[in-house]
Amino acid sequence: MVREPQHSDQLQSMVFAFFREYKIARLLKQSNVTKQAGIGVIEVFQAIFSLVFTQRSLNRWLKQPEGKKFGKDTVYRFLNNPRHNWRRFLLMLSAAVVQRMSRLTSDDRADVLIIDDSLFSRNRSKKVELLARVYDHVSHKFVRGFRMLTLGWSDGNSFVPLAFSLLSSENERNRLCDVENCIDKRTCGYKRRKESMQRATDALFELLTQAQAMGIRAKYLLFDSWFAYPAVVLKALEHSMHVVCMLKAVPKVRYEYEGRRLNLKELYATLRKRRGRARILASVVVTIGQDAKGTPVPVKVVFVRDRNRSRQWLALLSTDTSLPDDEVIRIYGKRWDIETFFKVSKSHLRLAKELQGRTYDQMFAHTTIVFARYIMLATASRDERDPRTIGALFFDCCDEMADIRFADVIRLLITMLQSALETLDMPNDNEIDTVIQQFIAHLPSPIKERLAA
Repeated sequence: MVREPQHSDQLQSMVFAFFREYKIARLLKQSNVTKQAGIGVIEVFQAIFSLVFTQRSLNRWLKQPEGKKFGKDTVYRFLNNPRHNWRRFLLMLSAAVVQRMSRLTSDDRADVLIIDDSLFSRNRSKKVELLARVYDHVSHKFVRGFRMLTLGWSDGNSFVPLAFSLLSSENERNRLCDVENCIDKRTCGYKRRKESMQRATDALFELLTQAQAMGIRAKYLLFDSWFAYPAVVLKALEHSMHVVCMLKAVPKVRYEYEGRRLNLKELYATLRKRRGRARILASVVVTIGQDAKGTPVPVKVVFVRDRNRSRQWLALLSTDTSLPDDEVIRIYGKRWDIETFFKVSKSHLRLAKELQGRTYDQMFAHTTIVFARYIMLATASRDERDPRTIGALFFDCCDEMADIRFADVIRLLITMLQSALETLDMPNDNEIDTVIQQFIAHLPSPIKERLAA
């Protein structure tokens, strides 16, 4: 059971309400996240979950009065257990959140699934399990770390991360460290390790299959040009979803148009462009291959003017050929939600920074907890229809925690004053209460307001 918070501050109330509404303790048990003895699982999970909002490291928090219930070893044993099915926990949590948010979304609004990867940097590490050289698309260099392949759901207002995989490298020469030999091959932790050495496209559809098995549905699947190949698009159609994606001008990737096979640049040169400064330059229906039954698969390609480079263009693909050109652009615009999620997780929620463990299980467990933090902030923002961003909401929670810690210090001083007065020769308790009330009355108004909260 989750304990009732001692103070009615914003963060503790939010955490308690989130844990109670989505039955976090039950989800942990159903995901085999258990302990044989000692302090309860939910208390350890809640302590790690709330750590980032205290603005303290794990070592500093464990030295505080509220952190002396258990030691560092308890935390690391909890995170390093390969039998804990964190993938199942995150999927069950996100499925419950998506089901609730879907009731707030009108049927004519297109809800989407978004797939993308981001750098999980461990550039200063040397002996991290499955550490690999991965390509950073921002710095255009190979760095040490993982590719965090993430699948998320969005309705245009809220983003919910569904599942992820920390990809190492399928090329053994790029892996700097191997899998630990002591891992039981029957555990889900070993399965996650095997998955990390797959190709990104194979892991993509494994995440998608597991999300759909959990009952999560969407009208469209969005991804950027890194995954936009005909084979990937055709395989995505087998999952009963339409695809909207950005295309990359690869010379060897060709599209069939009017009996000719043209690459993207040749296709653009063939089409007649719209006059003036139109945002949409041209659109055309082409075929990209055949489905399992041998039927040609038509897709719509929309060429859009690049705002950053006026003489350049961008191309979007949609397997739903009935969509208007403007609607293709609008739906693809929702893909930006996952970029915002990556930014908030790394900048505010301390993804890959809060704990520097060496095992793959710990990194996977902590990433799941970071994703759960984001889900809590997203649901709070959606429930309150809060105009603040997720990042602003995070800082407000941290400020609230600072206020509560200050009020706790004042309450402690008053308690010590009361104990000191009781040791004196005072006729009755009424005089002690009178002295304390006079002391509180002479405090500054901001302090009295915090004590009254």
